[in-house]
Amino acid sequence: MAETAFQIQYRQEFISAFEQRAALLRSTVTTEAVIKGNQATFLVAGSGGATAVTRGVNGLIPARADDLTQLTATLAEWHDLVRKTGFNVFASQGDQRRIMQETTMGVINRKIDADIIAQLDTATVDTGAAATFSLAVAAKALGILGLAEVPIEDVENMFGLLSPAGWAYLMQSAQYTSGDYVDVKPFNGPVRRMFRWFGVNWIMHPNLTGVATNAEKMYVFHRSAIGHAVDTAGIQSPTGYDEEQDYSYARCSVFMGSKLLQNSGVVQIIHDGSAIVGT
Repeated sequence: MAETAFQIQYRQEFISAFEQRAALLRSTVTTEAVIKGNQATFLVAGSGGATAVTRGVNGLIPARADDLTQLTATLAEWHDLVRKTGFNVFASQGDQRRIMQETTMGVINRKIDADIIAQLDTATVDTGAAATFSLAVAAKALGILGLAEVPIEDVENMFGLLSPAGWAYLMQSAQYTSGDYVDVKPFNGPVRRMFRWFGVNWIMHPNLTGVATNAEKMYVFHRSAIGHAVDTAGIQSPTGYDEEQDYSYARCSVFMGSKLLQNSGVVQIIHDGSAIVGT
Protein backbone atom coordinates (compact mmCIF):
# COMPACT_ATOMS: atom_id res chain seq x y z
CA MET A 1 0.00 0.00 0.00
CA ALA A 2 1.33 3.45 -0.92
CA GLU A 3 1.86 5.88 1.93
CA THR A 4 1.38 8.97 -0.23
CA ALA A 5 -0.98 10.06 -3.00
CA PHE A 6 0.50 13.27 -4.31
CA GLN A 7 -1.68 15.40 -6.55
CA ILE A 8 -0.40 17.45 -9.49
CA GLN A 9 -1.94 20.89 -9.86
CA TYR A 10 -2.14 22.32 -13.40
CA ARG A 11 -2.47 26.09 -13.66
CA GLN A 12 -5.30 26.88 -16.05
CA GLU A 13 -4.10 30.38 -16.95
CA PHE A 14 -1.51 29.88 -19.68
CA ILE A 15 1.83 31.69 -19.91
CA SER A 16 2.69 33.19 -23.28
CA ALA A 17 5.85 31.86 -24.90
CA PHE A 18 8.61 34.33 -25.72
CA GLU A 19 8.03 35.47 -29.31
CA GLN A 20 7.30 38.66 -31.19
CA ARG A 21 3.54 39.17 -31.26
CA ALA A 22 3.07 42.77 -32.44
CA ALA A 23 3.91 44.35 -35.80
CA LEU A 24 6.56 46.94 -34.96
CA LEU A 25 7.27 48.39 -38.40
CA ARG A 26 3.96 49.14 -40.06
CA SER A 27 3.84 52.58 -38.47
CA THR A 28 7.30 53.45 -39.83
CA VAL A 29 6.49 53.26 -43.56
CA THR A 30 4.24 54.92 -46.12
CA THR A 31 1.04 52.88 -46.10
CA GLU A 32 -1.72 52.46 -48.65
CA ALA A 33 -5.07 50.87 -47.88
CA VAL A 34 -5.89 48.75 -50.91
CA ILE A 35 -9.58 48.36 -51.67
CA LYS A 36 -9.35 46.13 -54.73
CA GLY A 37 -6.60 44.56 -56.83
CA ASN A 38 -3.32 42.76 -56.41
CA GLN A 39 -1.04 45.77 -56.93
CA ALA A 40 -0.61 49.19 -55.35
CA THR A 41 1.39 51.79 -57.26
CA PHE A 42 3.24 54.54 -55.41
CA LEU A 43 4.30 57.73 -57.20
CA VAL A 44 7.65 59.27 -56.26
CA ALA A 45 7.77 62.79 -57.71
CA GLY A 46 10.61 65.31 -57.83
CA SER A 47 12.54 67.68 -60.04
CA GLY A 48 15.26 65.13 -60.79
CA GLY A 49 17.87 67.40 -59.23
CA ALA A 50 17.15 70.23 -61.63
CA THR A 51 18.79 73.63 -61.11
CA ALA A 52 17.43 77.06 -61.88
CA VAL A 53 18.12 78.46 -65.35
CA THR A 54 18.26 81.89 -66.84
CA ARG A 55 16.25 83.10 -69.78
CA GLY A 56 17.60 82.01 -73.14
CA VAL A 57 18.94 84.34 -75.81
CA ASN A 58 15.65 83.88 -77.61
CA GLY A 59 13.85 85.47 -74.67
CA LEU A 60 12.22 82.22 -73.54
CA ILE A 61 12.66 80.38 -70.24
CA PRO A 62 13.82 76.79 -70.91
CA ALA A 63 11.18 74.29 -69.80
CA ARG A 64 11.78 70.90 -68.20
CA ALA A 65 9.75 67.87 -67.20
CA ASP A 66 9.27 66.61 -63.65
CA ASP A 67 10.86 63.33 -62.62
CA LEU A 68 7.94 60.98 -61.98
CA THR A 69 8.63 57.41 -60.92
CA GLN A 70 5.89 54.83 -60.38
CA LEU A 71 6.77 51.87 -58.17
CA THR A 72 4.49 48.93 -57.60
CA ALA A 73 4.02 46.81 -54.52
CA THR A 74 2.56 43.44 -55.47
CA LEU A 75 0.20 42.03 -52.89
CA ALA A 76 0.19 38.39 -51.88
CA GLU A 77 -2.11 36.52 -49.55
CA TRP A 78 -0.73 35.35 -46.22
CA HIS A 79 -2.50 33.09 -43.78
CA ASP A 80 -2.09 31.30 -40.51
CA LEU A 81 -4.56 28.58 -39.56
CA VAL A 82 -4.51 26.61 -36.33
CA ARG A 83 -6.94 23.76 -35.67
CA LYS A 84 -7.62 21.59 -32.64
CA THR A 85 -10.04 18.74 -32.15
CA GLY A 86 -12.78 18.98 -29.59
CA PHE A 87 -11.05 16.36 -27.48
CA ASN A 88 -7.76 18.25 -27.52
CA VAL A 89 -9.52 21.43 -26.41
CA PHE A 90 -11.33 19.48 -23.69
CA ALA A 91 -8.35 17.49 -22.44
CA SER A 92 -5.61 20.12 -22.67
CA GLN A 93 -4.44 22.55 -20.02
CA GLY A 94 -5.33 26.23 -20.42
CA ASP A 95 -7.78 28.10 -22.63
CA GLN A 96 -6.94 26.47 -25.94
CA ARG A 97 -9.30 28.62 -28.01
CA ARG A 98 -7.75 31.82 -26.69
CA ILE A 99 -4.27 30.42 -27.32
CA MET A 100 -5.22 29.75 -30.95
CA GLN A 101 -6.48 33.31 -31.41
CA GLU A 102 -3.43 34.96 -29.89
CA THR A 103 -0.82 32.86 -31.67
CA THR A 104 -2.40 33.22 -35.10
CA MET A 105 -2.43 37.03 -34.82
CA GLY A 106 1.20 36.93 -33.72
CA VAL A 107 2.20 34.92 -36.79
CA ILE A 108 0.63 37.45 -39.18
CA ASN A 109 2.09 40.43 -37.33
CA ARG A 110 5.55 38.91 -37.64
CA LYS A 111 4.94 38.41 -41.35
CA ILE A 112 4.08 42.11 -41.78
CA ASP A 113 7.43 43.06 -40.29
CA ALA A 114 9.27 40.39 -42.30
CA ASP A 115 7.73 41.77 -45.51
CA ILE A 116 8.96 45.29 -44.75
CA ILE A 117 12.41 44.07 -43.63
CA ALA A 118 12.78 42.13 -46.90
CA GLN A 119 12.42 45.41 -48.83
CA LEU A 120 14.81 47.25 -46.52
CA ASP A 121 17.31 44.49 -47.25
CA THR A 122 17.26 45.42 -50.95
CA ALA A 123 18.69 48.88 -50.19
CA THR A 124 22.25 49.30 -51.46
CA VAL A 125 23.67 52.24 -49.45
CA ASP A 126 25.55 51.27 -46.28
CA THR A 127 27.98 52.64 -43.69
CA GLY A 128 30.82 50.32 -44.68
CA ALA A 129 32.47 47.39 -42.94
CA ALA A 130 30.79 45.74 -39.98
CA ALA A 131 31.32 47.50 -36.65
CA THR A 132 29.64 47.72 -33.27
CA PHE A 133 27.01 50.43 -32.90
CA SER A 134 28.14 53.79 -31.58
CA LEU A 135 27.50 57.51 -31.82
CA ALA A 136 29.96 57.65 -34.73
CA VAL A 137 28.07 54.96 -36.65
CA ALA A 138 24.71 56.70 -36.10
CA ALA A 139 26.20 60.05 -37.15
CA LYS A 140 27.66 58.50 -40.30
CA ALA A 141 24.31 57.01 -41.28
CA LEU A 142 22.56 60.34 -40.80
CA GLY A 143 25.33 62.15 -42.66
CA ILE A 144 24.90 59.83 -45.64
CA LEU A 145 21.17 60.52 -45.68
CA GLY A 146 21.77 64.25 -45.39
CA LEU A 147 24.10 64.18 -48.40
CA ALA A 148 21.28 62.50 -50.34
CA GLU A 149 19.03 65.47 -49.46
CA VAL A 150 16.84 63.34 -47.20
CA PRO A 151 15.15 65.68 -44.66
CA ILE A 152 16.85 64.19 -41.60
CA GLU A 153 15.43 67.03 -39.48
CA ASP A 154 11.94 65.58 -40.08
CA VAL A 155 11.98 63.76 -36.75
CA GLU A 156 8.43 62.40 -36.96
CA ASN A 157 9.37 60.50 -40.12
CA MET A 158 12.91 59.37 -39.31
CA PHE A 159 13.31 55.81 -38.06
CA GLY A 160 16.09 53.50 -37.03
CA LEU A 161 16.10 49.74 -36.51
CA LEU A 162 18.48 48.25 -33.96
CA SER A 163 19.14 44.62 -33.19
CA PRO A 164 19.19 43.73 -29.48
CA ALA A 165 22.99 43.73 -29.74
CA GLY A 166 22.94 47.20 -31.31
CA TRP A 167 20.76 48.42 -28.45
CA ALA A 168 23.15 46.83 -25.92
CA TYR A 169 26.08 48.78 -27.37
CA LEU A 170 24.03 51.98 -27.44
CA MET A 171 23.29 51.55 -23.74
CA GLN A 172 27.04 51.73 -23.14
CA SER A 173 27.32 55.08 -24.90
CA ALA A 174 27.49 58.14 -22.66
CA GLN A 175 25.85 60.22 -25.39
CA TYR A 176 22.72 58.13 -24.93
CA THR A 177 22.74 57.42 -21.21
CA SER A 178 24.24 60.56 -19.66
CA GLY A 179 22.03 63.29 -18.26
CA ASP A 180 24.46 65.76 -19.85
CA TYR A 181 23.07 64.82 -23.25
CA VAL A 182 19.54 63.47 -22.82
CA ASP A 183 16.45 64.31 -20.77
CA VAL A 184 15.13 60.75 -20.51
CA LYS A 185 17.33 58.54 -18.33
CA PRO A 186 17.39 55.09 -19.98
CA PHE A 187 18.69 53.35 -16.85
CA ASN A 188 15.70 54.64 -14.89
CA GLY A 189 12.62 52.49 -15.48
CA PRO A 190 11.90 49.63 -17.90
CA VAL A 191 13.72 48.82 -21.10
CA ARG A 192 12.20 50.80 -23.96
CA ARG A 193 11.70 48.97 -27.24
CA MET A 194 10.93 52.28 -28.98
CA PHE A 195 12.71 55.51 -28.11
CA ARG A 196 13.84 58.80 -29.64
CA TRP A 197 17.52 59.76 -29.78
CA PHE A 198 19.69 61.80 -32.14
CA GLY A 199 16.59 62.98 -34.01
CA VAL A 200 15.60 59.40 -34.91
CA ASN A 201 12.80 57.16 -33.63
CA TRP A 202 14.63 53.93 -32.84
CA ILE A 203 13.06 50.50 -32.60
CA MET A 204 14.82 47.50 -31.10
CA HIS A 205 13.76 44.61 -33.33
CA PRO A 206 14.58 40.96 -32.55
CA ASN A 207 14.13 39.61 -36.08
CA LEU A 208 16.35 41.70 -38.33
CA THR A 209 18.31 39.84 -40.99
CA GLY A 210 21.49 38.26 -39.64
CA VAL A 211 20.58 38.94 -36.01
CA ALA A 212 23.14 37.67 -33.46
CA THR A 213 25.87 37.34 -36.13
CA ASN A 214 28.78 39.53 -37.22
CA ALA A 215 26.69 40.80 -40.15
CA GLU A 216 23.43 42.05 -38.66
CA LYS A 217 21.51 44.41 -40.94
CA MET A 218 20.31 47.49 -39.06
CA TYR A 219 18.82 50.62 -40.66
CA VAL A 220 18.24 54.33 -40.55
CA PHE A 221 15.58 55.49 -43.02
CA HIS A 222 12.88 58.03 -43.83
CA ARG A 223 9.25 56.97 -43.94
CA SER A 224 8.96 57.99 -47.61
CA ALA A 225 11.62 55.46 -48.60
CA ILE A 226 9.41 52.38 -48.06
CA GLY A 227 5.84 51.71 -49.18
CA HIS A 228 3.54 49.12 -47.66
CA ALA A 229 0.15 48.24 -49.12
CA VAL A 230 -2.42 46.21 -47.23
CA ASP A 231 -6.09 45.51 -47.69
CA THR A 232 -7.06 46.88 -44.29
CA ALA A 233 -10.76 46.27 -44.89
CA GLY A 234 -10.09 42.65 -45.78
CA ILE A 235 -7.97 41.61 -42.80
CA GLN A 236 -9.66 38.54 -41.36
CA SER A 237 -9.38 36.91 -37.95
CA PRO A 238 -12.26 34.42 -37.74
CA THR A 239 -12.71 31.70 -35.16
CA GLY A 240 -15.19 28.89 -35.37
CA TYR A 241 -16.29 25.36 -34.67
CA ASP A 242 -17.05 22.53 -37.08
CA GLU A 243 -19.84 20.36 -35.68
CA GLU A 244 -19.47 17.55 -38.21
CA GLN A 245 -15.76 16.95 -37.52
CA ASP A 246 -15.74 18.35 -33.96
CA TYR A 247 -12.82 20.74 -34.21
CA SER A 248 -12.23 24.39 -33.39
CA TYR A 249 -10.11 26.70 -35.50
CA ALA A 250 -8.66 30.18 -35.62
CA ARG A 251 -7.43 31.79 -38.82
CA CYS A 252 -5.77 35.12 -39.57
CA SER A 253 -5.41 36.30 -43.17
CA VAL A 254 -4.03 39.44 -44.80
CA PHE A 255 -3.34 40.63 -48.35
CA MET A 256 -0.23 42.82 -48.42
CA GLY A 257 2.97 43.81 -50.18
CA SER A 258 5.90 46.19 -49.62
CA LYS A 259 8.23 48.10 -51.92
CA LEU A 260 11.47 50.06 -51.63
CA LEU A 261 10.49 53.47 -53.05
CA GLN A 262 13.68 55.53 -52.67
CA ASN A 263 16.99 53.76 -52.27
CA SER A 264 18.70 56.99 -51.22
CA GLY A 265 16.38 57.24 -48.21
CA VAL A 266 17.68 54.06 -46.55
CA VAL A 267 21.11 53.51 -45.02
CA GLN A 268 22.05 50.01 -43.97
CA ILE A 269 24.32 49.55 -40.97
CA ILE A 270 26.25 46.29 -41.08
CA HIS A 271 26.58 45.50 -37.41
CA ASP A 272 28.76 43.03 -35.55
CA GLY A 273 26.47 41.60 -32.90
CA SER A 274 28.31 38.32 -32.49
CA ALA A 275 29.59 39.16 -29.00
CA ILE A 276 26.09 39.69 -27.57
CA VAL A 277 24.91 36.08 -27.58
CA GLY A 278 24.28 33.48 -24.93
CA THR A 279 26.81 30.76 -24.20
